[in-house]
Amino acid sequence: MKTYAIGDLQGCAHEAQLLLDRIFETAGLDARILFVGDLINRGPDSLTALRRMKALSESSGGRIEALLGNHDLHLIAVAAGAQRLSRSDTLDEILAAPDRDELIAWLRQRPLAMFVDAHLLVHAGVAPQWDARQTMALAGEVEAALRGEGWIDFLGAMYGNLPDRWDDGLVGIDRLRCIVNALTRMRLCAPDGTMDFKHKESDAGPAGSGLLPWFDLPQRRTQDVTVVFGHWSALGLVQRPNLIGLDSGCVWGGKLTAVCLDDRTLLQVDCPEYREHGGKKR
Repeated sequence: MKTYAIGDLQGCAHEAQLLLDRIFETAGLDARILFVGDLINRGPDSLTALRRMKALSESSGGRIEALLGNHDLHLIAVAAGAQRLSRSDTLDEILAAPDRDELIAWLRQRPLAMFVDAHLLVHAGVAPQWDARQTMALAGEVEAALRGEGWIDFLGAMYGNLPDRWDDGLVGIDRLRCIVNALTRMRLCAPDGTMDFKHKESDAGPAGSGLLPWFDLPQRRTQDVTVVFGHWSALGLVQRPNLIGLDSGCVWGGKLTAVCLDDRTLLQVDCPEYREHGGKKR
């Protein structure tokens, strides 16, 4: 059984189905397929994308799974009344759907990180202070908050940029917010590991800023595993010995990408420009 990871869908349900069909034709119907988050929002058909993903996950016995990305968390928060829609959101169909509550309940049960065959999968990044074991444990803390009785209160306090640097002594909502921001929002960091949330539409920090992609920090403790991530469409497809970046800008007129984790072969589908490049690539 081969394992494939797929980048950000962002509501591009048609392209997602084309890519799934190619995977099944190439590797068989028993292929393991892992989505790195942001199933919905910005694209043209978030409701179909979410319904299809839920059905595939539930019918496959966990062989097909999806991480939570920042857009998926945003949908959960909006549906719970803990956050408002933004003007660029394309979530109205989901929020008005008769099966809305079932879809949100399914999303709340999704992981924020997976470790599969020496591959650590996250949506955005891994704080440089964390190794793979700690990453999985910290993701589990947030998952427990999302699935617990106080999940709506957690979502109401989840938003914010501080604390912007991990410390093992963090507690409470500060601890959970820092974990969420690293796993679902992070792109650039200062050399000491402080996360930057201002620069969203480039593949590097401004000249002289000292900012680096989180994965280029020399002290990063996950260099002994292969980290697979999405979230960064301006960066595009990245393949290094210990790094795979899969957000190839499907919703922005790029491609939807799947990589086979067993042999690094690629499958890609071309996508129309559903969103203009001047929009925020979150």
